[in-house]
Amino acid sequence: MPSTFNYGIDTLTVTKVLAIAAGKLKAVLNDKAIQAIKASQQSVQQIVDEGRTVYGVNTGFGILANTAISKEDTATLQYKILQSHSVGVGDPIPVEVAKLMLITKVHALAQGFSGVQLSTLERIVWHIENDVIPVVPEKGSVGASGDLAPLSHLFLPLIGLGEVFYKGTRSKAQDVLEQFGLSSIQLGPKEGLALINGTQFILSFAVKAVQRMHNCLEAADIIGAMSLEALTGTKAPFDERLHNLRPFTGNKLVAQRLRLLLQDSAIMQSHMDCGRVQDPYSLRCMPQVHGASRNAWLHLKELTEIELNAVTDNPIIFDAQDTISGGNFHGQPMALPLDYCCFAAAEIGNISDRRCYLLLEGKWGLPMLLMKDVGLNSGFMIPQYTTAALVTENKTLCFPASADSIPTSLGQEDHVSMGSISGRKLNRVLDNLEYIMAIELLSACQAIEFRSPLKSSALLEFAHDYVRQFVGFASEDRIFADDINKVSGIIKDFSFVEKVNEFAASKGISLNSGFEGFSDH
Repeated sequence: MPSTFNYGIDTLTVTKVLAIAAGKLKAVLNDKAIQAIKASQQSVQQIVDEGRTVYGVNTGFGILANTAISKEDTATLQYKILQSHSVGVGDPIPVEVAKLMLITKVHALAQGFSGVQLSTLERIVWHIENDVIPVVPEKGSVGASGDLAPLSHLFLPLIGLGEVFYKGTRSKAQDVLEQFGLSSIQLGPKEGLALINGTQFILSFAVKAVQRMHNCLEAADIIGAMSLEALTGTKAPFDERLHNLRPFTGNKLVAQRLRLLLQDSAIMQSHMDCGRVQDPYSLRCMPQVHGASRNAWLHLKELTEIELNAVTDNPIIFDAQDTISGGNFHGQPMALPLDYCCFAAAEIGNISDRRCYLLLEGKWGLPMLLMKDVGLNSGFMIPQYTTAALVTENKTLCFPASADSIPTSLGQEDHVSMGSISGRKLNRVLDNLEYIMAIELLSACQAIEFRSPLKSSALLEFAHDYVRQFVGFASEDRIFADDINKVSGIIKDFSFVEKVNEFAASKGISLNSGFEGFSDH
């Protein structure tokens, strides 16, 4: 990764934008971007000086597009658009997501098609670099004409309004600005509209979903392999020749990963001639199910990285004589893949729950409910209730928000994407999925110990031992919620997958080799 990223010039990726947000990659406005920003702002000023009518520069907004605004009122118009469109409700979005919104907005505006002042972009960069992050309510965007409400809240601090998070405290923006000796800025013509037109709310939730879902997919293969081992399943369905006959890339990747994860397992060797003909689908069909979700994830990643480098403002300023009022703000290109990934993520939870159930049945040499003394003890029966509940909750979240549209702006904006809801909903499904997989991981670790003294593969033994640093074997009932929270923590913070990958690399094994694009890097 480069040491510096140039807003508006360099190509932004999911990895880079997350690194900028984490303070691991410095992002700047270089001379080339500054020239483009100034030229675009001068074009807007020329439009105002010449009195030519351009939407959002000297007209009202939405249904008020035919209402002329005087030259004297153009600055007031931009101030009022931030005020009037700040109608978000609900809890604040995560601080990291709001910071991603700031970063992605700067990158879009710095390309020089939006007519904003350099000083405005420099103030937004100041917010990013000083971690003074605006408070943005989670609800209120319909995902077309831009994410109007959340972006309005995001930029209220520029004009001295709204609230910010700073050093873990929620404060009035004006109070924090005063601590730094800063005052609010005066927005120029079109600036307010440029700030709130765009898909940065949808996009930032998509960025987080790409990161989080990749982690879940990686974890699902490892955990699924552990469950297979505990249930003395066969690796025959992961044969490369089989998957070359139906060569979906995600399927082939998952099959390869499972082969590597199960390599040289003594448990696997111990039952090669057991006479069992077939395993249940949740074991046998992991390449097909996990692989299909991998393909959905890759599609989302590819479209997210197009959107990361797109200009989603309106109108677009090519020069003073050439402006286009179009629809680049419409969220549909992101809404559809976000909904698709919602189903894909939910399915990973669905098949994980089925493996949890298999582990409890008391078949193939495992004790019923994964505990020797049941009756007085309920064993691992009740954690599977939680996976069942979470799987069902995820199913209720699978209605595609993008299938709906409600006209706004008195019919001027008569088809909207609802992609903002798609993005938030996918992240809620991922919240639940992380818990579901934590319960399968707990159950698989418990079950695999009943195969002792036989050992699994080196990679899966490492994964088991890493989990045991946080929770121990359960010989009797305890408050399993504590265990679930500890194990979900190592999934949520990516450490489980990272540690297994690092151990694999130390053994000369690359779990994703030969499958370009399927890494999150």
